[in-house]
Amino acid sequence: MDASFLNSFHLDILKEIGNIGAGNAATALAKILDRKVDMEVPQVKIMGFSEVSEVLGGAETPVAGILLGIRGDISGYILFVLEETAAKILVKILMGKRPDEEVVYNEITLSALKELGNILTGSYLSALSTLTGLSIKPDVPDIAIDMAGAILSVPAIEFGKSTDTVLYIETEFIEGENRVIGDFFLVPDTSSYMKLINSLGAVC
Repeated sequence: MDASFLNSFHLDILKEIGNIGAGNAATALAKILDRKVDMEVPQVKIMGFSEVSEVLGGAETPVAGILLGIRGDISGYILFVLEETAAKILVKILMGKRPDEEVVYNEITLSALKELGNILTGSYLSALSTLTGLSIKPDVPDIAIDMAGAILSVPAIEFGKSTDTVLYIETEFIEGENRVIGDFFLVPDTSSYMKLINSLGAVC
């Protein structure tokens, strides 16, 4: 199923969900880093799976991806993707490294990134749950450092039979001179899209 069942009013509601969720994530990031974090107005849109890897710079772009299943009143996935450079910036801040220090992906740095992604996506889902009144719980996160196409294949395969639609929220976090772009992809199944919209008082 594609996004043709969504009218402009539905899209506005989904975009507002993206804005509020991203704002919660920025607040959470500031607490993790214990620093002031600003946020540009998120770019929110509905797109197909086929478009996602291009948004990230192409299927062969190296990225860090944190993927969580969603359970409760809705089902699907939420994926948080950082360009590899952005991921290394956050690891340096989290671990108190100098800007010129090299970041090596090992058990410690991957654990730090996974926890970061877990907290940011959790804060996003918490905002979504509060806004809709639905019970929305995250599963245990998985992290991968890989090419964008490989990371995106998991949710695409899982839900490609029932929906080809992704809610895309591009969020730019600003910490001092650092600008970090983190991409959230909310991938609900078709019935969950309808539940999200209905819970906000829209008639489908």
